Amino acid sequence: MRHLRTRAGRREAGAFAVEGPQSVREAVLDAPGTRTVYATAVALERFADIIAVARANGVEVVPVTDDVIEAMAETRTPQGIIAVCDLLDHSLDDVVHAGASIAVVLESAADPGNVGTIIRTADAAGASGVVLTAGSADPFGGKVVRATAGSIFHLPIAEDVEVRALLARVCETGMTLAVATGDGESDVFEWLERAPTSICWAFGTEAHGVSDELKEAADARVRIPISGRAESLNVGAAVAVCLFADVARRHERLSSSHEDPNH
Repeated sequence: MRHLRTRAGRREAGAFAVEGPQSVREAVLDAPGTRTVYATAVALERFADIIAVARANGVEVVPVTDDVIEAMAETRTPQGIIAVCDLLDHSLDDVVHAGASIAVVLESAADPGNVGTIIRTADAAGASGVVLTAGSADPFGGKVVRATAGSIFHLPIAEDVEVRALLARVCETGMTLAVATGDGESDVFEWLERAPTSICWAFGTEAHGVSDELKEAADARVRIPISGRAESLNVGAAVAVCLFADVARRHERLSSSHEDPNH
C-alpha cells in the first residue's frame, strides 16, 4: 500500500488508494475498477451498507486490524475503511467536447487541496470534466482524492494536458474559452448575461494566474468584482463563483423558456 503514496508507485501499480466511507462508497458504486476494500471490524459493522454494495459488485472485502489500517492510511485518524482502485484513464476529448455546457481547466494547479475541491465543485456544477495542464497536482494523490469526497469517480479528469493541445481542442469543438483573471476586461456577471451556452472556463494559480498563452487565446477574459478589501479570492472560491454564476444564468434562461407567454 505504501507504494501507492507516490505518483510513480501509482503508475507502476496502475492503482490508487481511497480513504474514508464517503469516497469508498462512491468507489464501489461508480468505479468498476475497484479492486479491494480493507475494513476493520468496527468499520465492517458501521459501514455495512458500503460493504454489502462492494460484495454485491464483486469487490474483494478484506477484514484487517486497526494497526493494519493505521499503517495503510495516509491520514492520522483513519476511519477504518480503505479501497484500492484502478487508475482512471480519461482524455482531453472526454472533457472538452461538442455539447458540453461547462468544462473546467486548471493551469499548473499544484496545490492538491485546491485541485480536489475544484473537482468536487465542478461535479456539483454539472461540468463535463476537469482538465489539468502539465505541472498540476496528481489527481490520484491521497490529498486530492480525499478533497474530492468521491467526485473523482463522477466526472472525467484529463491530466498532463499541454496548453497548445487544449487550445486546438477548444477551437475544434466551438466552445468559448473564458479565462478568469484579476485584470480581466469584463465583469463575469455582466459577461454571462450575453455569453454563449458552451463555456470552457480556465483558471490559474493564485501566485501567477493564467499564462499569457491562455490569456491571448481566450475569447473572454473575465474578472470577479470584489467589493471588500480582500486583494483576491482563493482559486477554489473563484471557480465556485464562476461556475455557479454560469449555472444560475442557465437556470434563469430555462425558467424563462417555461413561462406562459400569455402572462
